[in-house]
Amino acid sequence: MATTIPEKFAQLLHKKVFVYLATIMPDGSPQVTPVWVDYDGRNILFNSAKGRVKDKNIRRDPRVTISVSDPENPYSYFEVRGRVTSFTDKGANEHIDKMAQKYLGQAKYPWGQPGEVRVVYTVEAEHVSSMG
Repeated sequence: MATTIPEKFAQLLHKKVFVYLATIMPDGSPQVTPVWVDYDGRNILFNSAKGRVKDKNIRRDPRVTISVSDPENPYSYFEVRGRVTSFTDKGANEHIDKMAQKYLGQAKYPWGQPGEVRVVYTVEAEHVSSMG
């Protein structure tokens, strides 16, 4: 069941914050990766490349957790537990360029690899907890 991210925390997602994305490995153990994020007012979006560990984990089990701390007050943070409700390669190259602008101040993502297929993932929050 979808839940809303409180506005005071949602505001952080519009800033240049690094978040930690946890996915579930085939053996049930967690896998955590820092990722850049985007927020559409309801869902958290992130971008990765097809075939990476997080991509494989999500395609097998869409449950994820995202942890976000306020860069101005690291004791203030929130956690979103939810599911990846969709993923697509359509518009993914443009999305990673948008993220490069936000996080690097560069118009084009500089680390793309030949043949790499970018993917945008949409996370719907099911539970939000916070501190601070």
